[in-house]
Amino acid sequence: MMSKYIRPYFLDPMSRLAQRLHRMGITPNTVTIAGFVLTLLSTVMLATGNLFWGAFVLWGAAMFDMLDGTLARYADQVSKFGAFLDSTLDRYAESITFLGLAFYFSYKPDSQTELILIFLTLIGSWMVSYTRARAEGLGIECKGGFLQRPERLTILIAGLILSLVLPALWILAIFTNVTAFQRIYEVYVQTGRVTGKQPVGKPVNQHPTATE
Repeated sequence: MMSKYIRPYFLDPMSRLAQRLHRMGITPNTVTIAGFVLTLLSTVMLATGNLFWGAFVLWGAAMFDMLDGTLARYADQVSKFGAFLDSTLDRYAESITFLGLAFYFSYKPDSQTELILIFLTLIGSWMVSYTRARAEGLGIECKGGFLQRPERLTILIAGLILSLVLPALWILAIFTNVTAFQRIYEVYVQTGRVTGKQPVGKPVNQHPTATE
């Protein structure tokens, strides 16, 4: 949802940067892996309590996540494996980010609420991704919902920078799961179970992006 309105503002600078990287011979998959390495660095920083600067490194990793797709399209190097690698590392990146936060809170007293919210957020984010993948496996387009990955990253990064981690975790824990249920209902409607019509599947994108 958010990426629909924010992404256009980044298109021009990302396109110029993609052109430079292409001239340097850097491939989209290299950018994808570099972004994941930045996420690993951010995870270590979060786990050791450097929440503020860890958030900025995480923001940098998010920029790489936007850049790899832009570079792939500019260089005409869009591939099924590239899309698969991007989506797979996105799932790993989100999981280890919250693992780092869980490690940090596990050493803090009276942090049971934060740990439970982190666990619920991970369940929700995995289900948001799974519902889309399962739906597309059935030939049904499923991209709706409040909190897709860009929104989740934005809320988390803002919470870390502004020292509002607990409110951010509450929002993430609730609305990631709401998003998963929104997608379940979306598929329910599209399969005709509400209207009584025969199931109608939409064509599935054979070159998916990392956006959930």
